[in-house]
Amino acid sequence: MQTIEKLEHGQFYHIYNHGVGERNLFRDANNYEYFLELYDKYVTPVADTYAWCLMPNHFHVLVRIKDVEECLNLTGFENLSGLKPLHQHFSNLFNAYTKALNKYHQTRGALFERPFKRKLIDTNEYLRQVVVYIHNNPVHHRFCKHPLEYPWSSYLTCTSDKATKLKRNEVIAWFGGKQEYEKEHRKKIDMNEMDKLLEL
Repeated sequence: MQTIEKLEHGQFYHIYNHGVGERNLFRDANNYEYFLELYDKYVTPVADTYAWCLMPNHFHVLVRIKDVEECLNLTGFENLSGLKPLHQHFSNLFNAYTKALNKYHQTRGALFERPFKRKLIDTNEYLRQVVVYIHNNPVHHRFCKHPLEYPWSSYLTCTSDKATKLKRNEVIAWFGGKQEYEKEHRKKIDMNEMDKLLEL
C-alpha cells in the first residue's frame, strides 16, 4: 500500500490523481479551463507550480509548497493557526470542481480518487525527470507524438515569453537552457518505469 506523503512547507511534490472508476475528469475545453481557474484560486496561494498536464481521466502537477512566511503574507494571517492544513487546499479544489462538473453535465457522485496522490521530490535529477514525465504523458497515452502538440500542459508555456504564474525560468534553468530543455523532451524515456515508481 502506498504511503501518503504529508505536505510540508518548502518541499517539492509531484501531485497526481485519477477519476473514480476511470470516470473522465475533463470532457471538453470548458472543463479544462475551469479546472485551471479553480487551481489558481485554491492552490496558487500555497504552492508554486513548475509543470502540469491535464489528461481526460487524470492529471499531474509539479509544485513547491510555499514557505510559511509566503503563505502567511498571501493570506493575511499572523501565524499558522489561521491557515488550513496544506492538503485541504487541494481537497477544496477537487470538491469545487466536482460540484461544478456534476452540475454542468447533470451527473452526480464522486469524481476524484481519494486520497489524492503526492510524492516528495528530493533531488534535482528527480525534478527534471518529473518535468519530462509530466510533459510526455500525452505522448505515452498516444494523444500526440510530441508534447508541443498537446494543448493542456505546461510544455509550451516553458518555452514561451507570455506572462505566466508558472515558474518557467526555474524549470528552464534546471535543464541548462531552452535548447537542453527541448532536447531532454525529445529523448525516449521509460514511462512505464516511472509509472511503477509512482505506483500508478
